[in-house]
Order: sequence, then C-alpha cells, then structure tokens
Amino acid sequence: MTVYTYALTLRDHPLRLDGLSGVGAPPTPLRTVLAGPLCAVVSDVSEEPHPTERDIGAHHDVQQRLMESGVVLPLRFGATALDDDAVRSALEEHADDYAERLRRLDGCVEYSLKAAQEARQPHDHVRDGEADSEAGSRPGELGVPDARPRLQALASGVTEAFRPFTREVKPGAPSGEDFLNVSFLVSSDHDELFIASEMSLAHQMGEDFDFRLHGPLPPYSFT
Repeated sequence: MTVYTYALTLRDHPLRLDGLSGVGAPPTPLRTVLAGPLCAVVSDVSEEPHPTERDIGAHHDVQQRLMESGVVLPLRFGATALDDDAVRSALEEHADDYAERLRRLDGCVEYSLKAAQEARQPHDHVRDGEADSEAGSRPGELGVPDARPRLQALASGVTEAFRPFTREVKPGAPSGEDFLNVSFLVSSDHDELFIASEMSLAHQMGEDFDFRLHGPLPPYSFT
C-alpha cells in the first residue's frame, strides 16, 4: 500500500473527520502519522491516485474540514509516500520549516483574484459618424501598442489596494484575456474587509472589467 497525504497540521488539532472518505477505489479510512508536534493526515491507496472528480472532491473535503477547526498546511492533490516511515521521516527532517509555515498560516485562508478587461469592438469608438478621439488610449484595446504596460500598471495598483487587508501576496502569471492573477493570504480578522473591498473596487472599475474572486481556499499558494 502507498500512503496518500492530504495535509499537515499540529498534533493537538481536533481532527474532526467523521463521515469523510479519502481518495482511491475503494477509499480506505483516514488516519494520522505523528512525529513530535506535527501530524500528517493520510490514507492508504493501492495505486497512484488519478485526478478524477470524485477523488479531487474527497481531497478538498478533507482539507476543508481540517481548516474549520485549526491551522492546516495543505498538500496539492497527488502527494504520496512509500509508507508511514517515509512520512514520519519527512516530518522529522523538516520539522522546523513545517512548524514555521503552520505558524504563518494560522487563522488564514487564501483568496484568488483574476481580472480581465473586455476588448472594445471597432464600432464602439464611432459615434454619429465621428471617431472617438480617446479610443487609442484605452487600456486593453486591440491594436493599441501601449495596452500591455497600462494593464500591468493597473494590475499593480489593484494588488496594492488589497495589501492592507492581507498578510501575504503572491502574484501569478495571467493567462488568456486576464491582466491580473494574484493570490492573497487573508487572516480571519480581515476577511470581511477584504471581500467588501473587492466588491467596491469591482463596482468602481465598471462593467468593462470582469473581476473573479475565488475563496476562501486552502492556502496552496503559500505552502
């Protein structure tokens, strides 16, 4: 049997995992591997897990339940070890690092924010037969050579607007039509302020901008 690991936490975590099942077919009971002050939540699998909808959901459900009652260092889907001894050895070898990460994540969740600006169509710049003289200066407009620097500056400004409500910020590479892709580590005492600020900013930016906020999430980006 291979050992599948969902998350690391502290030994005194209440571990309220009743009613949950792990990954694999069939899933085996959830259990723990202990080493000093640390605890790994694991289950046994007969083979490397595949990212099916069912197993991804089970992985996420375990982490969400753990987050409800204590600090968690979540592992991304697919983390396995040869056996309990391998898990225990990793906990012992990196004990100080894991303890510091858990301290840093205590009371925090992750929010992911992505944003895009809708591209304007050519006829949007013609009114009553006259060209819009400001059309060439709109960020995000197709064919405008300075659109990218403008959007990069906008992304930086949006990120900085949320910094007072976050503990850490981790920018990512935007994809597709997005000009912004950033993750925020938000503590529970700033959670409502953060969400309210995002809603306010999205309203101020107007309908030309598409803001998508996801969370609260396990803090994958900060582990």
